[in-house]
Amino acid sequence: MLLDEQAALIEPKKGKREAPLPSLCLLIFTLQDLDLFLRSFPNPPKRTHKIFLTNVYTGSLEGIPIALAGPVLGAPQAVLVVEKLIALGVRDVLALGWCGSLQPRVHIGDVILPSGALSEEGTSRHYPLALEEAGPSPEILRPLRESFQEGELTLHEGKVWSTDAPYRETPGKVLAYRKQGLLAVDMEVSALFTVARFRGIRLGASLIVSDDLSSLKWVHGFKEARFQQARASIVELTLKAMESFAGSSANTEESRQIRVEDLQ
Repeated sequence: MLLDEQAALIEPKKGKREAPLPSLCLLIFTLQDLDLFLRSFPNPPKRTHKIFLTNVYTGSLEGIPIALAGPVLGAPQAVLVVEKLIALGVRDVLALGWCGSLQPRVHIGDVILPSGALSEEGTSRHYPLALEEAGPSPEILRPLRESFQEGELTLHEGKVWSTDAPYRETPGKVLAYRKQGLLAVDMEVSALFTVARFRGIRLGASLIVSDDLSSLKWVHGFKEARFQQARASIVELTLKAMESFAGSSANTEESRQIRVEDLQ
């Protein structure tokens, strides 16, 4: 018997008594934003699962079944949750969190759509995947971009820096990564891109700029009106993007079935 030394000894699985989840999921990093989303539904989603420290809710958006999961903090917890979500049937994830600006032109209250991420977290490296391959799914990035462009948001696209150590964001690193063109720093995105690529699901992320490191001093904007306005706006715009994505995915699946039937 040949031993696959790269195979995991523990794989995420659906429990016998666990209900499956919808294929479309919104992963929300902060408890504050999770509450905003839950209040935005005419019929509040119901909590149906608990994954470690994260609550999972199931609801419906214009007749489309969706799951909402949160909060998560840091790459290890985010990946643990996403792995289990996948085992329960999730195949498409829209992730939403906060970040700190590295560039003077990226301001508190702006929104970033990460096109890739530099990994300084410890989770991604355990997946046998070249880190430069990990990035967002175009099928999810597109409706997010289109929806956000229609809103009154200042939008940026580019790479971010993901780290496990927020208290070790040093001037040297900020200057180096700013020079490389990285837009912001967060704690989860690089790992989420990696596990999504490894497991073969689609995932995109959006980040609201909550604080600023570009001056080499920490400027927190958690109470600023522009940040709070962006948080309120992004709820409606994200749900709109989810509707658009679900509709295009359904049309694609239907067209695939038609083509298969035509060949039979």
